[in-house]
Amino acid sequence: MTRDNRRVRAEVAFDDSSLLTPLFGQFDANLVQLENRLGVFISARGNMVQVEGPEDSVARTRDVLRKMYDRLALGHEIDSGEIDSLVSMSNEPTLEGILRGAPDTPPIMIRTRRKTIVPRSAGQAPYMQQLAREDIIFALGPAGTGKTYLAVAQAVSQLMTGSVQRLILSRPAVEAGEKLGFLPGDMKEKVDPYLRPLYDALFDCMPPEQVERRIASGEIEIAPIAFMRGRTLADAFVILDEAQNTTREQMKMFLTRFGQNSRMVVCGDPRQVDIPGGDRMSGLVDAVNKLEHIEGIGVSRFTSADVVRHPIVGRIVDAYEGTDEERVY
Repeated sequence: MTRDNRRVRAEVAFDDSSLLTPLFGQFDANLVQLENRLGVFISARGNMVQVEGPEDSVARTRDVLRKMYDRLALGHEIDSGEIDSLVSMSNEPTLEGILRGAPDTPPIMIRTRRKTIVPRSAGQAPYMQQLAREDIIFALGPAGTGKTYLAVAQAVSQLMTGSVQRLILSRPAVEAGEKLGFLPGDMKEKVDPYLRPLYDALFDCMPPEQVERRIASGEIEIAPIAFMRGRTLADAFVILDEAQNTTREQMKMFLTRFGQNSRMVVCGDPRQVDIPGGDRMSGLVDAVNKLEHIEGIGVSRFTSADVVRHPIVGRIVDAYEGTDEERVY
């Protein structure tokens, strides 16, 4: 690496030429994306890539290129969202640690039938470790940070390996500000609109025909939180989504359903409470305050920096919530 008026030039070599086409992208789209995000100039010749620009940006670009190559070598696909996530994580001082965990440990990942999922933000890595370790996990933060998606992926992975016998996915049937009025149909048809995000995550991790078959057999159950009362949820991976819209009574009822050989994940954004009446404390906030320091319970907090949708979503979250990251939970 040589210096030139505060600009540097670095070269990166790749051994497997068969991975260069997906690494560069169609019409070098991936390289162009890196140039635009990091303010560098990239040129490729053979299996050698040259990066020129500000020293810090060149170092980050080289780091991201190597991580892209490593993921392709493991059989993973690279898309624009993956690249944006790697660029965001490259600003962290321990990108390698974020992606691998502690030294001499396997990479942090979740394997499902349809894909292998790796962390796409600094906050996702410790959360994925908690999903594999803790009995009950609270995942708090804004939309788009992967809280529910990763929980569903871990649940599917454990169902496939047989470490749990069923998945139970739930959320409170609370309208987000608008009044939906009377919904026609049977009970399933009435509550399905509220549970659609959970179906979407399932279909992304399992073939649709398997999802439908396992729902029909009872291995996968998707139901409003009211259906949990009076049950003991054993040998199950249980996920409660949109938990900020539970009351304290509902949350206590849900948490005490916990049974033998089970794991429970509670996801929500304490800044987006839609409990009718407006003067009732969120059961999610109350539960975290009471239970955070109990052994076997983990808490993961996400911020706008962990949003893995389009980068503008993170900026929208900041605009609405402020950038001081003051916690309200």
